[in-house]
Amino acid sequence: MPHLKVTPFDTSAIEQQLPASKILTFRATALKGDDELLGVEHGGEEFLLQIKPDEKATLIKYDKVTRPLKVNLLKEALDKVSKELDLEIQSSNIALSNTKPALSSEYFKKIEDFENMTYPKEKISVEVGFGSGRHLLHQAQKNPDTLFIGLEIHTPSAQQVLRQIELLGLDNIWVVNYDARLFLEMLPSNSCEQIFVHFPVPWDKKPHRRVISPSFLDESMRVLRKGGRLELRTDSDKYFWYALETFFAVPKVEVEVRKNEALEVTSKYEARWRRQEKDIYDVYVKCRKNSEPKELHIDFNFNIVKYKKGLEKKLPQKAMVLDGYFVHFERIYKIGEEKLLIKCAFGSFDRPEHKYILLEENSCRYFVSPPVKTTVNYEAHKKIVELLH
Repeated sequence: MPHLKVTPFDTSAIEQQLPASKILTFRATALKGDDELLGVEHGGEEFLLQIKPDEKATLIKYDKVTRPLKVNLLKEALDKVSKELDLEIQSSNIALSNTKPALSSEYFKKIEDFENMTYPKEKISVEVGFGSGRHLLHQAQKNPDTLFIGLEIHTPSAQQVLRQIELLGLDNIWVVNYDARLFLEMLPSNSCEQIFVHFPVPWDKKPHRRVISPSFLDESMRVLRKGGRLELRTDSDKYFWYALETFFAVPKVEVEVRKNEALEVTSKYEARWRRQEKDIYDVYVKCRKNSEPKELHIDFNFNIVKYKKGLEKKLPQKAMVLDGYFVHFERIYKIGEEKLLIKCAFGSFDRPEHKYILLEENSCRYFVSPPVKTTVNYEAHKKIVELLH
């Protein structure tokens, strides 16, 4: 991802540059450690850049939590910052690409877009972790009457599929660069025909990170219409048996299992596994009934919260594990004398949110966007408000 290595410089000089800057909005210094964050406004988006000093070279790079989907925005921001601060560049990888097609931003949707979404098609299907996008694109071409929502946390894969959508002239795919385990809670009940989970990462050493879980199954059955189905395809023996155990743990379930079934379209990895005669398992879980509408009345405001002198010393340093959720203030940054920027992880143990919280003298907000409107996130938010107040 885009970054610069520059000759070490006095970062305190940034404060003098802020009033005249066309891109920088604040400088945040860590209370522990020597890293810093720069607030940036560019291309209609807010995000952060990290400064990591070293004796030989200072690294300036993107921040993972707030990064925009369009990589060129990051490259442009790094270039503008380096020029505004008159930095001596030792090495970089921010050359802008003019040869690649522009992203089909019309088909890129942010998670917050789904709070009051109107869907252009009556039928909806979801694919979790579409990777190269072969299956997603094939399904969209084959079923023009269905809207396919593709979820992928790997940004380059999301970008590649957005380009393919434009090249193929498709109008029935939306790409969401977000964690599927959180996304499903944004969909209406009984709205989906199918949910595809093809070749998820097995996470044998970190099973809590698996997509398939009891809560994911519950949400899948809620958003699927009666007769719709969740489809798991995996080459992992362990994942297959884990999934069966998860599915059969519920009181009533209708499951179909197939082995080495040939699909109309295969990924390059699946083709390789077939040449190696590796077994591939398909598990289909059918939704047996319609669910009640899901109504959430959630407001992630900080109306009663503002920065008070010394607050940073009173916040808990360790993760707080509560009933069904957690809150962890991972890192605290100071902005001048009357502002804080807090990097925070919170929410579900297997589906955590990662956000920054910007506290000012008379206001407080999530930077750059609020969390997903889930019940567990709201419970965590209320605890955060209590701790900051």
